[in-house]
Amino acid sequence: MRRVSHWGRMVPLALLAAFAASGCTDQRIVYRDRALFEQPASTSGDFLGYADTLSQLTTCGNCHVEKQTRWLATKHASAWKDLQASDHASSSCEGCHSVDQNGNPDTTAVGYEATGEPRYHDVQCESCHGPGLKHASSPTQFNVPLAPADVNLTTGCGECHQGHNAQTDEWLKSMHAEPNPHAQDHGQPCVGCHTASGALEAFGVKTQFLEQDSVANGAHLQLTCVVCHDPHGSDNEYQLRYPMSSNTLEGNLCMRCHQREGTPDLTSKYGPHSPEGPTLIGTAGWWPQGTKPATPIVGTHGNVDANPGTCATCHMPSFKGTNGQNYSGHTFEAAPCVDSLGLPLGTGSTCDDTQRDFDACATSGCHGSGDVARNLYEVATKRIGDLATEVNAMVAQVPADQFSTTDAVETVGEGAKFNAQLASMGGAAIHNPFLMEALLTASVKALEDTYGIQPVMNVSLAPQFKAASGH
Repeated sequence: MRRVSHWGRMVPLALLAAFAASGCTDQRIVYRDRALFEQPASTSGDFLGYADTLSQLTTCGNCHVEKQTRWLATKHASAWKDLQASDHASSSCEGCHSVDQNGNPDTTAVGYEATGEPRYHDVQCESCHGPGLKHASSPTQFNVPLAPADVNLTTGCGECHQGHNAQTDEWLKSMHAEPNPHAQDHGQPCVGCHTASGALEAFGVKTQFLEQDSVANGAHLQLTCVVCHDPHGSDNEYQLRYPMSSNTLEGNLCMRCHQREGTPDLTSKYGPHSPEGPTLIGTAGWWPQGTKPATPIVGTHGNVDANPGTCATCHMPSFKGTNGQNYSGHTFEAAPCVDSLGLPLGTGSTCDDTQRDFDACATSGCHGSGDVARNLYEVATKRIGDLATEVNAMVAQVPADQFSTTDAVETVGEGAKFNAQLASMGGAAIHNPFLMEALLTASVKALEDTYGIQPVMNVSLAPQFKAASGH
């Protein structure tokens, strides 16, 4: 005779009796307590490092599982291994490839620099957040170690991303590093693009950082690293919060901000404001009635198939100076003025076109060489500049009553004036010369047809550019 056991298998009665006689019972371990971290050495500065070095489980990752998982896919998680595999590994590099006082408010030797323990290898959570012992021992919302969002050469991202990784040095020369104390006076959307806290809020990032209180009191941080890059990792290249390979205003990282007033606002007296995104993808500008094309006018620069890097292709070129120093593009200048070493001079620098570096236009695959790109730049800038001058000269003859910010009537004079302003924005002739040509020539004809004003500069209106996404 056989009987079914509680495991659902046929077991002989004699065998069941043997089990019973031996006192064997079905004991299953549901969970087992374990220590979340090993107590750090007294010299560690209360930095915990890895809970498990082999699996790269950070102590913080015991609870913050989602951030641990994302972090594992970042370059920070392989910082130590990558250093050892390089041809320039030295002890002077280890401080930025491990957990210690670099990247956080600590200033004395802590973590790896103090102990030399492998548990502090790689750029872990505490590299930015600082020591985690107090929070890990008794977690509360009041003892969370906050990471800095500010960027300088003595704390935060800037403490390591300088020198041969010169992102901070370059960023400090950029317009992103220039504070805008007036943005808060206007509230959103101004602070959403001119301050770190406002931009993070606009991006839907719910976070706190070390300077949060001072920011609330008016010390508004510039557009620092954490605005564009997610320190915990993302699905996008370089840990970007949004991809570059998108030609939509809400989907492209740069265009999230560079999209304001690309079309006329009847109540505004200021004209276009950061309209680079709409210009690039062909949706900017004013069209006289009945002239708007069925599809946006887009050139190669705004075509993600031909130019997957979109804005970054031109505005973030990477190269080396003649002294071997790396340039990563964090001044965000397209065709930057360069010094005698071939390195960018920084925002606001002026120079002859022959002193600009156009090589990014060639390495991106858009143009045959830097010299070719320079020639096209000069031709397009001259052509669009002449057309804008023509439109402005005609607009100056339009009756004054055709310009008003208090009515709801969009006149030809107002529209043409907006197009001339749009064409005069920095880089407009390069972002989309085909769109600019079409808008300005349409404006000239509309001004002539509506007000009887004749072109005064005899600028040929024959198109010199063919609007085609494959150009």
